[in-house]
Amino acid sequence: MRLKLFVIITAIVFVFSACSKKEEQPQAQVKSNVHQVVAQETIQVSGYTYVRVTEGDKEYWMAVAAMDVKPGETLFYQTAMEMKNFESKELKRTFESILFVDNLSKVPHAASSPGMKATPQKPTIEKENITIEPEAGGITIAQLFSNINSYANKTVKIKGKVVKINLGIMKKNWIHIQDGTSSGDNFDLTVTTNDVVAVGDVITFEGIISLNKDFGYGYSYKVLMEDAKAKKLNVL
Repeated sequence: MRLKLFVIITAIVFVFSACSKKEEQPQAQVKSNVHQVVAQETIQVSGYTYVRVTEGDKEYWMAVAAMDVKPGETLFYQTAMEMKNFESKELKRTFESILFVDNLSKVPHAASSPGMKATPQKPTIEKENITIEPEAGGITIAQLFSNINSYANKTVKIKGKVVKINLGIMKKNWIHIQDGTSSGDNFDLTVTTNDVVAVGDVITFEGIISLNKDFGYGYSYKVLMEDAKAKKLNVL
């Protein structure tokens, strides 16, 4: 009797295990990195556009660098970083979940080959035709990138124009600055800070230089100024 009971239980476990594997297998094989969504609602704030979208039967919020998005438009993205309980101080609103998307497009992205991981796409930033004199005791972006190892883990001052802002990512504001100088193809510096600035401001940032930082989700940096303090000078 015990033997029969053992056989029956073993058979039941085997059947349920087999069914579970059959149900889970297709999901595990999904490799598509391209998402197609439809905009339902947009909210514009300084430097950001919040978009409520639908993807199939799912609905969620996304945040992207300021762009013109109209309800009903079809949009595409590949990589995103989810933030839980994200508070927008401008909107005075907390999102239970929101995706920060760096590559939102109105045209389809090229899909990755099956089994291949998509390479995150960083936003394209153009070099501006500006000339900004360095702060007394500070360095230029060209000097930093020309000799990055000598500045690693050191506090430096760099003055530049704010050309792009991403607010509230990983509890930091992410600022791109340029000063008109460059070293090879390096003319733009990413700065993390808790200070609030605006695109067009000329700022002296003082912070620690970190090298080869990889936060995942496509956020990797050869050179990054972290925990910087901002001294606003003027607006160009």
